[in-house]
Amino acid sequence: MMATRSLLQTVAQNPVARSALFRNTAVTSMSVRRFNASPANKEQCAAAESEILRQQRKVRPVSPHLEIYQPQITWYLSGLHRITGAAIGGGFYLGALGYLAAPALGYPIDAATVVSAAASAPVALKVLAKGTIAFPFVFHSLNGIRHLAWDVTKFIDIKSVYTTGYAVLAGTAVGTAYLASL
Repeated sequence: MMATRSLLQTVAQNPVARSALFRNTAVTSMSVRRFNASPANKEQCAAAESEILRQQRKVRPVSPHLEIYQPQITWYLSGLHRITGAAIGGGFYLGALGYLAAPALGYPIDAATVVSAAASAPVALKVLAKGTIAFPFVFHSLNGIRHLAWDVTKFIDIKSVYTTGYAVLAGTAVGTAYLASL
């Protein structure tokens, strides 16, 4: 066990030995371990293997996080496109499940009930509800058209990418306001 630990420390502290150990097949005989099949040796084997993994994790590179990147409209819109797509899909699934489960729970869902509930709601609540539904739909639709244009190699230079991004944001604001006001 002590020999293994010193070997691992040498490998972890020496980049040349580390690269040689993991690249060169001639050196791999040093890293091959043979254990007897007794239960005590199996526990030692598991402990030694987990120690090797811990030592290897110490020398792995760490990926940079989003904090080091300068915020750009391209990745904001990309993230928002994914979020709105998941929200639209999740909303449809929850709505469908609610529609199917409501009669079993004793809530009648028919056109007359929905119309009377919507008519009795305050105007501010109606506009908020319509805007909440309209925003992801309008944004995801307009940004999807933008992506389709990219698929046919249109607007793919950096200036056009930014221009179409701002156009999608403006179209989303106008479209959401229009649909919420209906």
